[in-house]
This record gives sequence, structure tokens and C-alpha cells, in this order.
Amino acid sequence: MALTRESSAGYMTNWAARLFARELERQLAPSGIAPAYMPVLFALADGSALTQKELARRAAVEQPTMAATLNRMERDAMIIRTRDPEDKRSALVALTPLAQGKIETVERVVSAINELALEQLVPDERRQFIALLGRVIRVLEAQDGALGN
Repeated sequence: MALTRESSAGYMTNWAARLFARELERQLAPSGIAPAYMPVLFALADGSALTQKELARRAAVEQPTMAATLNRMERDAMIIRTRDPEDKRSALVALTPLAQGKIETVERVVSAINELALEQLVPDERRQFIALLGRVIRVLEAQDGALGN
């Protein structure tokens, strides 16, 4: 079989992710929310506070990437850092009231984009698609761990 982008799971997944990110950016820009903020918003939307290390782990990004994202979010008054009472060397990150006030908008936009992207799939296909993506992710995460990354 000839290698084409349509025959490459990795390429197609990346392509879809870029299209999701573009649509997120387009719809969230008026609210002052960048797509890069999404992992932090997902992790802290329940009102919790986490360390930068834990946020980086949950987002599956390197610490410097998370540090840069948190710096931008702090600049935009979206997060606040407080000293971790259990480890004075680290800080806990929480969403500001401004960011908490935008969670409903984020949920609405994410829901609308997901609905748009999956509108050609019937409910059983949607569930199967999400389940299959989860399986692919677990395999690749396990491989990543095996490589020591």
C-alpha cells in the first residue's frame, strides 16, 4: 500500500487535532482563552489546586512547556499561585475567579465543536470512536513509558 496521509493513523489524528485546535482558537479567542490553556482548565475546573509538576503530568507535556503556559495564564489573570503548605519549595496553581467564570463558555464551545466534528457519526459510532482513541492512547502511553520518556 502506498503511503498517503489518509492511510496514516498518526497523520490523520494529528490533522484532526490541528483542526480541533484551530476551531477552539477561533471560538475561544473572544473570551481571551487560548487552546494551550485547555489542559489546565480541564484539570482545575473543579476548583482544585495542583502543582505545576502534576499539571504537566496530566497534560502529558514537559515541565518547561507547562511553565510557559502557566506564565501566560498568570499574565492573563487566569491562574493564581500560592505556596504549597506541604512543600514550601513548590506552589499550588488554581484558577482565578475570572477563569472560573469562563468555564461555562469553554464547556459550551468544546461541546459545540465536538458535536460538529462528530455529526456524521451515529451515537454508537461516537462511543466506539472515543473508546478506540482511548485504546490507541493507552498503547502509545505505555510505549512512551517503556522508552523512559
